[in-house]
Amino acid sequence: MTTTPPHTGGFDLAAIRAQFPILSETVHGRPLVFLDSAASAQKPEAVISAMAETMRHQYANIHRGLHWMSERTTEAYENARDLIAGFLNAPSRNEIIFTRNSTEAINLVAHSFGSMLKPGQAVLISEMEHHANLIPWQMLRDRAGIELRVAPITDAGDIDLPALEALLADGKVALVAITHMSNVLGTITPARQIADMAHAAGALVLFDGSQAVVHHRTDVQALGADFYTFTGHKLYGPTGIGVLWARQALLEDMPPFLGGGDMISTVTFEKATWAHVPHKFEAGTPAIVEAIGLGAAVSWVDAIGFEAIAAHEQALTTHALARLAEVPGLVVTGNPACRGGVVSFTMADVHPHDIATLLDRNGIAVRAGHHCAEPLMRRLGLSATARASFGIYTSKDEIDTLADTLVRIRDFFV
Repeated sequence: MTTTPPHTGGFDLAAIRAQFPILSETVHGRPLVFLDSAASAQKPEAVISAMAETMRHQYANIHRGLHWMSERTTEAYENARDLIAGFLNAPSRNEIIFTRNSTEAINLVAHSFGSMLKPGQAVLISEMEHHANLIPWQMLRDRAGIELRVAPITDAGDIDLPALEALLADGKVALVAITHMSNVLGTITPARQIADMAHAAGALVLFDGSQAVVHHRTDVQALGADFYTFTGHKLYGPTGIGVLWARQALLEDMPPFLGGGDMISTVTFEKATWAHVPHKFEAGTPAIVEAIGLGAAVSWVDAIGFEAIAAHEQALTTHALARLAEVPGLVVTGNPACRGGVVSFTMADVHPHDIATLLDRNGIAVRAGHHCAEPLMRRLGLSATARASFGIYTSKDEIDTLADTLVRIRDFFV
């Protein structure tokens, strides 16, 4: 199976788009314009083929089998772990834990690391967090009696760093859990600066990389992270697979999250002992085919190169902000210092749900609603926004189609 894009020497958008079969589809008789990649990205043929070929030619359960099929599939599954360790520049492959998604990865940390926290300690998040990086900490607060602190954001949509530093000052914060890139505002947070501030105050730091890992190179060592999470389906991989990276020393100290097969070393009716990491945190039969698909996605993205991807998506974002500024009555949400390929907006006299519905009638897929970030919406004084989000396959022509269609929608309502 081929995981390398069929182009060399530069970013060839046409060649990249040709590898996504779904982009040839039509919606309501119009060419599909897919601008909802922040929710879930489309899949290249390399990922589709890797998963199909696994199921056609080598599928078996892994780790415990002694036959050829099991050994071959185990090798492919563990190779995906190696690929992802390299992708994140993790010091050790054993620091890569496969989960279902970022949500499960954060819940794992909240339950396992969180069980080691004591009343009087605190977890610090921000106002711009996705519910996946809020609800697990609320549940931990209610279960364990820890304090949950919330760092404010500025009106532009950036983390208020002086306020965050003040919330760290008493030394009670055990963990800072912050998005690396907002799924609503597109804000790319100053991760290294936040990590340094957290460590200076005696706290560990977790970054929710669900959005960020798609758009630019992520080096967990350079970031100074202690935990990092991301989900496969936004990175052109399948659903049902995500990753928790954590420093091995932390994983060794943390108790297991789930109990069952494959996470044990020995079992009697009286007690059990745990497998070494990473298997200590991977109970039961994992998402085998999905992990192999994520490995293929990582290889495919790496072959293109994040420098080219980041430059392409930054150009798209700049173009989108310019074109949307031309739409009467449209207001882009936030103006962060550093924005990734996510642009949320409202339009006077037109509800975001109506915007999304009418765009869909023209073949354009966007997201509308609170984007699983209700507290952030309240901070912004909004109930919902429409959101256009870009992927490696997005073109400026598609953004022009979005802007031109929004003008027609505005004219219809006015």
